[in-house]
Amino acid sequence: MPKVGMEAERRRSLIHATVDAIHERGYSDITMAQIAKRAGVSGGLVHHYFGSKDQLLAATMRHLLTELGRAITEGLAKAETPRERISAIIAGNFSVDQFQPAVIAAWLAFYVQSRTTNSNGRLLKIYAARLASNLTFNLRAFMPREDALRIAEGTASMIDGVWIRQALSDTHTDRQAAIAMVEDYVETQIAAHAAKTNNK
Repeated sequence: MPKVGMEAERRRSLIHATVDAIHERGYSDITMAQIAKRAGVSGGLVHHYFGSKDQLLAATMRHLLTELGRAITEGLAKAETPRERISAIIAGNFSVDQFQPAVIAAWLAFYVQSRTTNSNGRLLKIYAARLASNLTFNLRAFMPREDALRIAEGTASMIDGVWIRQALSDTHTDRQAAIAMVEDYVETQIAAHAAKTNNK
């Protein structure tokens, strides 16, 4: 009889093995058997748990999205103002556990597969909608909804762009520089809106 929690532990091992394998070989070049071997389980077991490579990637991204949500939630719990909450959202998107080469490679694979795999596409839409909604809600403290929506979209695009550029780069990750770049955009937009309002 399997030990209590063994299935959950095996699933976590397979997810971590998937992230490492994508980083090392790329998503298109890895097989379920290779991932299973890396995780120390049988090929049949990985098929039993996840069914297909696309489903394994979807499970991996759900895991990473959960961790991302946890990092943002922890930052929001410490924030006291709308501006601090915006900063917490930005910092959470570049958390230490997320903004690292192996996870960045997994995210890039996720973006690509989301174009052809419905389940991955739905996950990406949920993530994007949640990010835009959270940013818009807090930007409303500084501007009307229409402007908040526009700047939230710009901020989300910058976050995604930094991740993609990093995925395609050979340079080391620098989360503080990434955070500062997005923060500068947000601060510039808020200041520009305030100046426009004051000049009316």
